[in-house]
Amino acid sequence: MQPAEETAYYHIGPGDSINIFVWENPELSVSVPVRPDGRINTPLVEDLRAAGRTPTELARAVERELSTYLKNPVVTVMVSGFRGLPSEQIRVVGEAAQPQAIPYRSTMTLLDVMIAVGGLTEFAAGDRSVLIREVDGERRQFNVRLDDLLQDGDISANVKMHPGDILIIPEAWF
Repeated sequence: MQPAEETAYYHIGPGDSINIFVWENPELSVSVPVRPDGRINTPLVEDLRAAGRTPTELARAVERELSTYLKNPVVTVMVSGFRGLPSEQIRVVGEAAQPQAIPYRSTMTLLDVMIAVGGLTEFAAGDRSVLIREVDGERRQFNVRLDDLLQDGDISANVKMHPGDILIIPEAWF
């Protein structure tokens, strides 16, 4: 018996790029960025909240707004540039080759994160790295073994990532 597949829906966040397609109305179909305040502007629709909504939820909201001007508008929203909600991003700081915030994806692992940031710098103390995660409303610290994972190929050091995780990679002492 196969385990039930995890259903995760992407929620639009500030900095995402979205394409809005309005069927039979190419003049209303646009590509727009989500502003830092989480809102978008399109022809005939101004200051609509996009952040926190799924693409389908946003499409329905645009349809409601356009129904003032069009009879039965049909809208599709596609995300083309992903950043995600800030609360769901995984942040990597310290001695990563490219420290950054990464959009969370379901089934993402520590190895996926390390690939996204380009690995460790030569000065990293990978096995002293710490993962900070909110558990039951409380921030907790977990030790992670990045050197074991990346240099030795110890797959047991690979862990599942959660939205909002923070990975801190310290500098080695010489």
